[in-house]
Amino acid sequence: MKHSLAGAALAVFVAGLPLTAFAADAPSIAVGALKIENAFARPTPNGATVGVGYLTIVNGGNAPDRLVSATSDVSAKTQIHEMKMQDGVMQMRELTNGLAIPAGATVALHPGGDHIMFVDLKHQVKPGDVINVTLNFQKAGKVSVPFKAAASMGAMAPSGAMGGMNMQ
Repeated sequence: MKHSLAGAALAVFVAGLPLTAFAADAPSIAVGALKIENAFARPTPNGATVGVGYLTIVNGGNAPDRLVSATSDVSAKTQIHEMKMQDGVMQMRELTNGLAIPAGATVALHPGGDHIMFVDLKHQVKPGDVINVTLNFQKAGKVSVPFKAAASMGAMAPSGAMGGMNMQ
C-alpha cells in the first residue's frame, strides 16, 4: 500500500535526518545475534488512526537476518514501512517481504526514514505510554520489545529530545 507525504505520512513524518545517537533511556534487548536498541514511539493526537515507532537493530553475527513482521497491543495491524524519495515525492510503503538486516550491520529505523507503523490504533498514544511490540525475525525468532512513547509528537529520540542528530 503506497501513501504520499499527505495523509497518514504527515502523522509520522517530520523533516528528520538520520540519527547517530539516542538517549539512553530505552532498554537494549538481545535475541540471537541481534541487539535491539533505542525503541521508542511518538505520541499521537487524539483521534489519530496511525502511530509510529523507531528502533535500531544491530546484527553482530556472521549471517544476515530479516525482520519479517511485527504485532503490537496498541493497533489492529503493525507494519514495517520504508520511506524514500521517488520522482521528487516522498513515498511511504509497507515492506511486505520484511526488512533485511545484513550480517555485521546496524539498521536504524528513524524519523524521516524506515519505521514501524501502528495502523488502526485502538487508543491515543500519550507521552510515557509503553507499546508492547513483538518483532518476528526470520532466523532469530520472536522478541518482545517495549516502545516507550516520547515526550512530544515530533520527538527524534526516545527521550523526546531533538538532539543527537547527524545533520550531514
